[in-house]
Amino acid sequence: MKRNIKKTLSYIIICLSICRMNAQEQMLSATLVGDRIDVLIGSTFFTSYHFAENEKYPYFYPINAPISGSSITSMRNGEYPHHSSLFFGCDKVNGGNYWQEGLERGRIISIGARIIEAKGPKVIIEDECIWKRPDAPSPIIDRRLITISAPDKNLYLIDFEINMEMLMDVTILKTNHSLFSARIDADLSVKQGGKMINAEGQEDEKGTFGVSSPWIDCYGNRKTGTEGIAILQHPSNKGYPSKWFTRNYGFISPTPMYWPDDESTHLKKGEKIKLRYRVLVHAGTTKEANISALFEKYKHE
Repeated sequence: MKRNIKKTLSYIIICLSICRMNAQEQMLSATLVGDRIDVLIGSTFFTSYHFAENEKYPYFYPINAPISGSSITSMRNGEYPHHSSLFFGCDKVNGGNYWQEGLERGRIISIGARIIEAKGPKVIIEDECIWKRPDAPSPIIDRRLITISAPDKNLYLIDFEINMEMLMDVTILKTNHSLFSARIDADLSVKQGGKMINAEGQEDEKGTFGVSSPWIDCYGNRKTGTEGIAILQHPSNKGYPSKWFTRNYGFISPTPMYWPDDESTHLKKGEKIKLRYRVLVHAGTTKEANISALFEKYKHE
């Protein structure tokens, strides 16, 4: 009897130790290093938030996946030098371009990036960004709250809350270059045998381009296993669910400015728009990662 009790107690102690170890593995930390913020999950590097003054806009890169440890996104190339991993911007804003290359055409400049929570089950980053171009008044200021967590060893989250304030009357002409976007790494793209699928089960560029959907997931096979990235739109967003601009070479963006009723979007001075997105970096396929259930949870938060 005593021997059985001892065995049971030993088993409980081992289980508690494993639980503590697992919890420690999912602890996060953030460090300010010059003009970027580095984020670690446990002792493993996950991502960096870049906000240098000579960049077009702030962005995250790399965004390392849980199995391979390699970035799930890519960083610019000769054909699309304006795609910087995971980013937020917009073209054709009061005559300026806050998306494509050319700093003189417009920049989204960080004026207040800082770490709010540097260590624990989540990391929180706050930033304030002014939209500027030479010899023109600034049309927009946005304030960002970014929360990063790792609820599971196979799932990492980046939550964005972006509050945009119009500093003057703003007109955004019809453009496919608008707002929240991810450039997927080439080896996960449809062109390389990967999958792109939305909440309704429609696939690839043909099935998802111009289609309203709460989320899109992209995944593919690497030597170390299957992993992917999904963007979820929160139901509180204006115009939810936005239509998507998608490309089989590896690009996804819920893009409301490409389908306006009158070829342009008009916003009044002082108008404020709050946008929320959740990025899921996951192991497995869409079904294995249970993206649908994760969205159901997110939409009630």
